[in-house]
Amino acid sequence: MRNAHRCFVAALVAMLLMLQCAPGRAVADDRVPMGGGAGIVINGDTMCTLTTIGGDAAGELIGFTSAHCGGPGAQVAAEAAEGRGVLGVMVSGNDALDYAVIKFDPAKVAPVANYNGFVINGVGPDPVFGQIACKQGRTTGNSCGVTWGPGQDPGTIVMQVCGRPGDSGGPVTVDNLLVGMIHGAFSDNLPTCVIKYIPLHTPAVVMSFSAALADINAKHRPGAGFVPIPA
Repeated sequence: MRNAHRCFVAALVAMLLMLQCAPGRAVADDRVPMGGGAGIVINGDTMCTLTTIGGDAAGELIGFTSAHCGGPGAQVAAEAAEGRGVLGVMVSGNDALDYAVIKFDPAKVAPVANYNGFVINGVGPDPVFGQIACKQGRTTGNSCGVTWGPGQDPGTIVMQVCGRPGDSGGPVTVDNLLVGMIHGAFSDNLPTCVIKYIPLHTPAVVMSFSAALADINAKHRPGAGFVPIPA
């Protein structure tokens, strides 16, 4: 009986070792999850928000944020995992349309379409007056409000969502489709966010994401052919 028991244990251990070494066995993924709405740190000191993440026509892992957060060559880390170091680098942008393109390291970053409950399931057209849009920012979190219409500057949209420093680049969606990124406040004469749950705050100026993509595609810049990671 003892010999039989020993043989059984030896066979069990051998089987477990084979399973651990078997080709195709899933291994732990220690990459940093990143998606639209994640806080990012630019050059170690500037806080902004990731607009979205996905792939471009060249097969690169690409993200977006506001151009006023940093320029080409700026290093990007995750606020939630600063100890993991640099995860990506800004490679291009457009100051007029206030977008910056980030090239992420796929060995360090796991792209997600649902980041902390904020879902991006593709790119949508510019919203029109009356449509409800929602934004996600690393400073003020989630807020939703009505779309007022085009802004004064090309590519901008005015929406009744709130934003504060650090929310720049934050994704704005309609029905979970990405339509823009937080650019700034419409006016300095009103509070920038909800006070005591009453939405008496200045609207936000949002940059159209479709306008950013059109510019990138026309200039064949990094990020051309971008598609967000699917939900």
